This record gives sequence, structure tokens and C-alpha cells, in this order.
Amino acid sequence: MADVKYDVLGIGNALFDVLVRTDEAFLAKHGMTKGSMSLIDEARAAAIYKDMGPATEVSGGSAANTIVGIGSLGARAAYVGKVKDDQIGKLYVHDIRSAGVAFNTPPAKDGAATGCSYILVTGDGERTMNTYLGAAQDLSPADIDPAEIASAGIVYLEGYLWDPKNAKDAFIKAAEIAHDAKRKVALTLSDSFCVDRYRDEFLGLMRNGTVDIVFANESELHSLYMTSDFDTALKQLRNDVNLGVVTRSEKGCVVVTPTDAVAAPASPIAKLVDTTGAGDLFAAGFLYGLSRNLAHKQCGELGALAAAEVIQHIGARPQVSLKELAQQRGLTV
Repeated sequence: MADVKYDVLGIGNALFDVLVRTDEAFLAKHGMTKGSMSLIDEARAAAIYKDMGPATEVSGGSAANTIVGIGSLGARAAYVGKVKDDQIGKLYVHDIRSAGVAFNTPPAKDGAATGCSYILVTGDGERTMNTYLGAAQDLSPADIDPAEIASAGIVYLEGYLWDPKNAKDAFIKAAEIAHDAKRKVALTLSDSFCVDRYRDEFLGLMRNGTVDIVFANESELHSLYMTSDFDTALKQLRNDVNLGVVTRSEKGCVVVTPTDAVAAPASPIAKLVDTTGAGDLFAAGFLYGLSRNLAHKQCGELGALAAAEVIQHIGARPQVSLKELAQQRGLTV
């Protein structure tokens, strides 16, 4: 087995986040389903942006947020995602590299602009996302470097990749390379609406061994197994995957294997500001723990810490060193 160069390598839709505080009347005016992620075209993106108030703009994308969080904890991290060689694309590349993440995917020279996600945050901290994939949907198997994938201890994939056909093929190629190199493959289900679209395919990936580790929140888990009973869904998850991690907001998380189940508590917060990135950063803490061979409960505690940091401010990237924060709380890093 080749040496591990990266503890975790993430593959996802590279998106620039445009976040704004708003109210439910704005969501209703634009026909948005609160708490969802909807794919939109360029014209709708322009219409939403025109109506939005003053915004916070920052590089994002689900798997990219996770990978930045892993780097903030002190692990060796890499990312694969597609941007265009335009102004926003250049900002994106700068942001992720400045976070200490290796990012070597060649930008697109032509075609659609760098993708953007227009994120509306209501007073209760819930986020509603409207995503123009743009160049992100042009990620293809040609962007998957076999040597880079094989050098990562864990390859982490986002469920949103299942929307663009080329990205789906890149996903499968990366998983095959990782397993050939005796590495682990993790998947986040991303969004309950995403699960609704691809339920059978996600279950297939789990049951045929394409993925080893699955992250889900309660809503995604219920959608996956089409049941409102948590225990029933959790039992089915244990049968379908080697390691399942289910986040439950203020209830913490449950980590299951075919033979075991452990719970870890949520980390306390002063005030909920914006849930954008909560699941992404939870996965960052958990995967960091796995890369250090920590017990599953310890991994869950690190995940809870990272999620708690990110939901107390606008935006899906940590604003302090997660490694230092974990050390202050007495957690193993």
C-alpha cells in the first residue's frame, strides 16, 4: 500500500456562497421550500440575487467546507472540484488554498461561470439554498487523478455530486480507485430532497460496497428508508453500511456499525445564528477523528464541537482554529 499523503480528500461541487438574512415572506415570494436545496438556472439565480439584500460572500460547497474544517483541525487535506477561470473562480481557488488545502483541479477555460449557491437564512437560523451549479457540473472523470485519490486515507464524497452526470461518473471512478488502494470511501447524503431524488441509487452504493461510511441527519435518514420511525431507520442503516453516522441537532449524534451503536452529545452553544455548514463541519470533526483512529464517541465529540462553532456565525467555514478550540475543550487532536 502506498504511503498516505492526505488524511482526507474531498470531492464535491465547488460553489461560491452568497448568504443573506431574510424572512419567510421572501421565501414565499420566490416559491422556495424552507430548509431545502434547489437547483436553479442562471436566469433564476440572477432574479434571486437582484432581490437579495446585502450579502456575505465566501467560498463554499458542502465537501469543500468539510475539507477546510479538517485542515483547521490539523490534518492533511485535499479537495477536487471544478470552477471556471473567472474572477469568482480565482477567489475560490485562493480561499481554499489559503486554508491549507491542496487543490489542483484545473479550472475550466470556457463554458458556464463558477457555480454559486444563494443561501437565505431566516430568523430561526434555518438555511434555504438555491444552487446554480455552473462550472461545478462539468467535473468529470478526467479531473480525477488516480495517484492523488490513492494517496488519501479517506475519500469523502457529497451526495450533491449525484445531480450532474459527469460528476456522478467522477464519483464512481474515485471510489473504485480508493478501494483498489485499500482506502475508505465516505458519503454524505447532503439533503433530504437529494435523497428523494436518488434514494435507490444511494442505497445501491451502500449495499454494493461502493461506500463504507455514510453521514446523514435525521431528515435524510427518514427519507432514505421512507419511515418516520427513527429506530426502524437506524436498524436498516446498520444492515446496509459498515459505519453510519446520524446527526440529531441538539440531541447529538448516533454512530452505528453492524455490531455496535454509540451516542455522543451535542456541543453547547450561546446562540444559533446560521445552520449553513452544520453537517459539513460535523463531518470534518468526525473524519478527523477517524483519521487519528479515535473511538467513535470521540469522533462524534469532535464533530459536535466543529458544528457548534460554525452555527454561531454566518457562513459555513470556521472562523477560529478548530484545533485550538478542541484543545481548549480537552478533546484529543
